[in-house]
Amino acid sequence: MTKPIILHALPLPAAQVAHMAQRYEVHGPLARSVPEAIPPEARAARALITLGGFPTDAAMIAALPQLGLICCYGTGYEGVDRAAARDRGIIVTHAGDSNSTAVAEFAMGLVIAAARRLVQGDRKVRAGGWTSLGIDRMPMTPGLSGKRLGIYGMGTIGRKIAARAEPFEMEIGYHNRTRRDDVGYAYLDSLPALAEWSDVLVVAARAGADNRRAVDAEVLRALGPDGVLVNIARGIIVDEPALCAALEQGVIAGAGLDVYADEPRVPERLRALENAVLTPHMAAVALTAQRAQRGVLEANLAAFFAGQPVRFRAPVP
Repeated sequence: MTKPIILHALPLPAAQVAHMAQRYEVHGPLARSVPEAIPPEARAARALITLGGFPTDAAMIAALPQLGLICCYGTGYEGVDRAAARDRGIIVTHAGDSNSTAVAEFAMGLVIAAARRLVQGDRKVRAGGWTSLGIDRMPMTPGLSGKRLGIYGMGTIGRKIAARAEPFEMEIGYHNRTRRDDVGYAYLDSLPALAEWSDVLVVAARAGADNRRAVDAEVLRALGPDGVLVNIARGIIVDEPALCAALEQGVIAGAGLDVYADEPRVPERLRALENAVLTPHMAAVALTAQRAQRGVLEANLAAFFAGQPVRFRAPVP
């Protein structure tokens, strides 16, 4: 019997590809997520595995005439033209909350690293700059106890970040598309209002056309000279030039970033800043999260080809 054809746009672990190859004819990864990069033998693919940040536009969808399923390996799906998929009757799925615990853990790590200057301390020791036991060996930080943690996006990840911040004795507030009745944290009715309220602002919102560059110069000014920005969501939610200027000019105190607007390219202005902690989109790079994401992906592939319901369908526009 002929195996169903699937195409993966992103690089996947060799062991996972080998496992899928037992049931499917697997092609990929693509050099770029564009129609011209699709090899002829993969154009009959019934399923496409991609990342939410990769462009899966109408042209890409049209180049795969047999496509019936788009699986976003992570939790995002902002790069998929869901209207074009809808018009073709193509199902779009994502990984749901499978990596939420790992991402929430990492978010708190960035909060601590950026607010308490852990990376700067590490650099000082490695460079041989620690020469005195004086209390001024590193600049003083405000600490986290009693400070206000603002969370932009109170979804599963946002709630898990809040739960991890509570033992640090932080006060928690949030801004969301709508107020949530199932959380007891302070609700701020706009992002600038949340930033003004916060000492640390964590971006945990789902990216979309409605919040591109939402964290702009106004929001950063509202966060203020003692404020810290942490982003574990998507780089496009933050206005990167405005953030660079805010960090350079002391408009805010620091930032912890795991995501960027044009990955894997990180602006030189950011890389030059001592008050920015930068990591390579690794919040979900934990064995627990990756096992869970692979499990969702493989279950959805099996369900689709068996004509059964899939999990974590993206909203249809």
